[in-house]
Amino acid sequence: MAVTPRQDLVPNTREYEELPLVKPTGFREYDARWLFGPEINLLGIRCLGLALGTFLAERGVKPEIVVGHDYRSYSSSIKHALITGLLGSGCTVHDIGLAMTPMAYFAQFALDVPAVAMVTASHNDNGWTGVKMGMDRPVTFGPDEMAALKDIVMNGRWRERPGGELKLIRDLQQRYIEDLTNRPKLKRRLKVVAACGNGTAGAFAPEVLSRIGCEVVPLDCDLDYTFPNYNPNPEDLKMLHAIADKVRESQADIGLGFDGDGDRCGVIDNEGEEIFADKVGVMLARDLSALHPGATFVVDVKSTGLFLTDPVLKQNGVKADYWKTGHSHIKRRNRDIKALAGFEKSGHYFFNAPVGRGYDDGLVSAIAICDMLDRNPDKSMADLKNALPRTWGSPTMSPHCADEVKYDIVDKVVRHYQKLAANGERVAGQPIRELVTVNGVRVTLADGTWGLVRASSNKPELVVVCESPASEEMMKAMFKNIDMHLSSYPEVGEYNQKIA
Repeated sequence: MAVTPRQDLVPNTREYEELPLVKPTGFREYDARWLFGPEINLLGIRCLGLALGTFLAERGVKPEIVVGHDYRSYSSSIKHALITGLLGSGCTVHDIGLAMTPMAYFAQFALDVPAVAMVTASHNDNGWTGVKMGMDRPVTFGPDEMAALKDIVMNGRWRERPGGELKLIRDLQQRYIEDLTNRPKLKRRLKVVAACGNGTAGAFAPEVLSRIGCEVVPLDCDLDYTFPNYNPNPEDLKMLHAIADKVRESQADIGLGFDGDGDRCGVIDNEGEEIFADKVGVMLARDLSALHPGATFVVDVKSTGLFLTDPVLKQNGVKADYWKTGHSHIKRRNRDIKALAGFEKSGHYFFNAPVGRGYDDGLVSAIAICDMLDRNPDKSMADLKNALPRTWGSPTMSPHCADEVKYDIVDKVVRHYQKLAANGERVAGQPIRELVTVNGVRVTLADGTWGLVRASSNKPELVVVCESPASEEMMKAMFKNIDMHLSSYPEVGEYNQKIA
């Protein structure tokens, strides 16, 4: 009989060494994430492997799976505990070794393997671990799959089966690099700062960019799992400032920053200014829709309204589909509606053929950006950015709201704005033009000003974002309207930051 995981074990005790520890809170909407030690132990990871193999069998998926690990001091041991569980469930495991997350996705195609389990804490601080999983390439698990997997783990419902086999894949890294670089070199000689935060991408990004014809200025590319300079997160200001300084110092054409597991890419222009990922998405949509008129792009609900209003995109016949925030949600939607690409404000980009295979890969994104500059030889990255219509946007604001009530609060907010729209009432002095309710509520006014309220996928918070193509005053008026309504709920607490 399977041993049901415990939630109350404490490190440095006998029970901790003999029983599995798994905190159920580690199962998120589209991946798993724990503090290694206090929230999960190696025996708990083994249970996860047993449960994942059982889940594949229950869903009729061929019992073969790709596994890899990121560059953390403990990731290799976690991966091997996961492999032990997968082997015990009867799976054939293809171990690709040290890898970025998109390399594991690539391996699903290159090795013709249906499933993947990538051990990575992504951009999280040291101490965190996690697993990104999938069984239907190129998409990864979403809420339904994660809930089913959680049920198997926490109730000890896995089944051990014979026939497990381990295959060590020693050439996958080189095959991945060759796949990205087997293409014509750039005509334009671009000087590119490649910043990796001493994370896993440092082993691959400089070589790939060099091979496509870039002059690479490496920044923090030596692998060091202590992350001595900053966390490898291209949304983190410390990393962005370091890239900006290097771009100015080296007079580079662009700065590209990669997160800890290499599936996201952040951008600094040639003047040392950050370009938010959703605006980079608009620039890429302009570039790609010129080659593919009438293309559809999937965009998460936190992203700029320019995907709907930009005159160049309108001229190119672009269709924008706003969808749920989260890499798993956007990736799946991108595949299902056969969009050319999907863009998420966090920097996850998903390119379908002919650019990519549908999964998020920071290096594929970087190459697409370099190709865009190559097709505009007389324009800098700053020129392309400045050619976009101006908008005034808020930061991502996150008022505290307990996990137990946050979805109920959001449902109430949705009903509030639906009632206003049905009654023809005004918000910030304007009629409501559209409500998008696939993920919370995105309220768009007559002049294109919009505000979003949704529940955070992995924190006890709400998410509030506002933007206006009209003026900063309208953006602030939109936020004031949302904030006034949220303040009527005692369950909604302090913001992480707040515009005046």
